[in-house]
Amino acid sequence: MAEKTIPLLTCRTIQPVADFYTALGFAVTMLQKSPYPYLVVERGDIELQFLGMKNYDPAESLQGCYVLTDDVDSMYAAFRSGLKAFYGRIPSRGIPRIGPVKNMSYGLRQFLMTDPGGNSIRIGQSIDGSHEHRPPPKETFAKALHMATLFADSKEDLPGAAKILDRALGLTAERPAPPQLVRLLILRADVAQRQGNAALAAELLERARATELTEDERGEVRDVLRRADELSAER
Repeated sequence: MAEKTIPLLTCRTIQPVADFYTALGFAVTMLQKSPYPYLVVERGDIELQFLGMKNYDPAESLQGCYVLTDDVDSMYAAFRSGLKAFYGRIPSRGIPRIGPVKNMSYGLRQFLMTDPGGNSIRIGQSIDGSHEHRPPPKETFAKALHMATLFADSKEDLPGAAKILDRALGLTAERPAPPQLVRLLILRADVAQRQGNAALAAELLERARATELTEDERGEVRDVLRRADELSAER
C-alpha cells in the first residue's frame, strides 16, 4: 500500500497564494471560497494544500515543509524565472521571497522560499546521501562562514548572520584567504540586501569583485560569484 504525506498550510487569503504557486509552475487543482477558503496546488509529485484564515498573520507564521528533489538547481532557476515574470522582479526580502541556492553543512543543497501566507518552503537535494550535520570547522573563517550560512539560510536569522560576518571581516590579527574573503563579502552582501540595505550590499559586492583570484580559486567559489550576479540583478 502506497502512502503520501500532503502538507496542510495556512494563509490569510487564498488568491495571492494561488497566484504565487501558479507563477512557480504549479497547477491549481482546487480553489474553494465557501464554506471556507481552501486551495490545492500541484507540480509533478509535489502537492500542497492551504486553508484560509481571516485573522491569520503571515509575518508570524512558523509553518512550512521540506521538499526533496533530484534537480534542485533546475527547480531554483525555474522558480526565479517564474517569480520575475509575475512580479516584475525577484522578491528576495519580505513576504513573499526566495533565497539563494547553496550547499548546507547537513548534506543538502537547498534554497528557501516564503509564500504570501508566510509559509517557509525548503527545497533541497541530497549531496552525498547523508543528512547529518558535520562538526563545525575549527579554522576561524571557515567556522564563521559555516555558522553565518546556517543563520542566514536555515534559521533565517539575518541579524545573527550579519553579526558573525562583521566580526570575521573586522579581524586584524588573522586574514582570510582570497576565496574565503570573497565568500564572506558576498554572503554579507546577500544578508545586507535581504535586510534592505542596498548601498552596503553594493559596496561589499564591489570589494568581492576587486579581490584577486586564480582560475582555480575562481572555480572554487563559482556558486558565490553566481550569487553576486543575482544580487546585482535584483537591485
